[in-house]
Amino acid sequence: MIWEPSREFIEQTNVWRFMQRLGFDDREDFLRFSRDNPEQFWGEMMREMGVEWFEPYRQVLDASRGPEWARWFVGGHVNIAHNCLDRWAARTPDRIACIWENESGATGTITFGELERAAGGIADMLRGHGIQPGDRAALCMPMAPEILAILYGCWRAGVVTVPIFAGFGTAAIKARIEDSGARVLFTAEHLERRGKRMPLAERMPLVEYTVIARPVPGPRPLPQGPIVPSRPTESEDTALILYTSGTTGRPKGTVHTHGGCLAQMGKEIWLGFDHKPDDRFFWLSDIGWMMGPWSIVGNHLFGGTIFLYDGAPDFPTPTRLWEMVDRHGITTLGLSPTAIRVLMKHTPAELPPMEKLRLLGSTGEPWDEASWRWFFERVGRRRCPIINISGGTEIVGCFLFPLPIQPLKPCSLGGPAPGMATEVVDENGAPVRGRTGYLVCTRPAPSMTRGIWNDPQRYIETYWSRFPGMWYHGDWASVDEDGQWFLHGRADESMNVAGRKVGPAEVEEAIMQHPGVAEAAVIGVPDEIKGEAIVGFAVPGPGVELDPAAICATVADVLGAAFRPREVRIAAELPKTQSGKIVRRLMRAKYLGEPMGDLSTVANPGSLR
Repeated sequence: MIWEPSREFIEQTNVWRFMQRLGFDDREDFLRFSRDNPEQFWGEMMREMGVEWFEPYRQVLDASRGPEWARWFVGGHVNIAHNCLDRWAARTPDRIACIWENESGATGTITFGELERAAGGIADMLRGHGIQPGDRAALCMPMAPEILAILYGCWRAGVVTVPIFAGFGTAAIKARIEDSGARVLFTAEHLERRGKRMPLAERMPLVEYTVIARPVPGPRPLPQGPIVPSRPTESEDTALILYTSGTTGRPKGTVHTHGGCLAQMGKEIWLGFDHKPDDRFFWLSDIGWMMGPWSIVGNHLFGGTIFLYDGAPDFPTPTRLWEMVDRHGITTLGLSPTAIRVLMKHTPAELPPMEKLRLLGSTGEPWDEASWRWFFERVGRRRCPIINISGGTEIVGCFLFPLPIQPLKPCSLGGPAPGMATEVVDENGAPVRGRTGYLVCTRPAPSMTRGIWNDPQRYIETYWSRFPGMWYHGDWASVDEDGQWFLHGRADESMNVAGRKVGPAEVEEAIMQHPGVAEAAVIGVPDEIKGEAIVGFAVPGPGVELDPAAICATVADVLGAAFRPREVRIAAELPKTQSGKIVRRLMRAKYLGEPMGDLSTVANPGSLR
């Protein structure tokens, strides 16, 4: 165990106080209660977080149509905007809701009072144009403070938001807007990255109403409008449609409700990230990735302060990110493992002190131990636990995350998140320990997608058909002898070499042990003798020349000769999604000369060449 919280630390956490209120002193007993008694747990969780209802719900969970179509907080009327904005603007209008900075160095703050009036202007505009509750509004914007007014303005009016990654190509943006049926599109004139302006508005498809934000340099107030109270919406009314991509087929529009978002996002910020009144929360993200809305809703539910940055984290200097964290007094910092691997290559020996940091966060993909330790030791100075979370767009939250009161091993995800009946099972759906298996969830949860937009059958086929009655998430996972949970990559990317199953993360970590390798990815390809062989791709560090044969030898030394790659190719960069996930399925298709299909989620498609 590399992280051991002190008794004093434990007793100051939200999760410890919540456990005590429910009569628990033991973490495992608390987690077991949360899994086995979902109605009681989620009801207590909503009370713990102080969620305000226009009309109380009469039933926490209705699973009469089966776990696939569960309904939550039945009969209740609630609104994200009321809970995350209106009530804080009424109580503490001068409290800072957001600190922001853009790549050019301009910075500023937005109070809850200012944000309320700006959101009121958006809601008033939507109603003036005849946009009705349940209509969709797409949002394809930089990570600028205007997105807060747009999100809350839409939710106030009962309008569904459809956040879309602004770095997508025109065809990908158009496909998502058309699939969602959005009547309104919010966008900006341009994006700015590494000092260059890239047109955005001109790449947008035509919709009924397009609103173009024109941010000006330097501190500026958001446009103000009338105060428009939030509309009471049913708990099961849709708040968000977020698009995700699987290994095949077109992107999937996952459907999320007002009640489900508040329950899951709030729980994770409160229990997992131990929200405190003076926190300043920063997750390097985009509004088109679930971590963008997740950070906003989860923190603002408690009147918290978030930090938004629009720009490259290593521009104009390699220390840009760390300097912002230090300068703005960030207390919670979340990054993907890929971001750390990129940043650690160029970060100098001395980092800014970042003394206010108390928790680190990560998600997106499995860690390699060297990068995890760098984040823990260099950034967190061994005093900040890494709350390594894993879930997905499909649940706008997490199946797994460590509680800050538990000891941790490097790369660990702790265990099942409270309220999530997560399990690791074998090919027959039976629980397994001490070996790799499939990650599933055996009970419904409030934030699980209510289907796939316009395609309910695909929803059942994707998530509920592999193991009937269980949500199949498509990840390899394991639980070790100490009860620590780990991820090992996507199950559909795993490799079976001569009857020996291995996940890509394990082989990639072995490649990373070769000196000079900055990043790595592996795929499985057909092999006449072994059934499947491993092919690796390695990205060299600055000024390094790599020897593919030597890398293969390193893997054999680390994992054994059976897992020696057939070959390792040297690459300038690896193809990734906007959230930093390596798209191995496309690498495999390219290597084998097969059709690659949907490329819309690839942030750097040129890398596939």
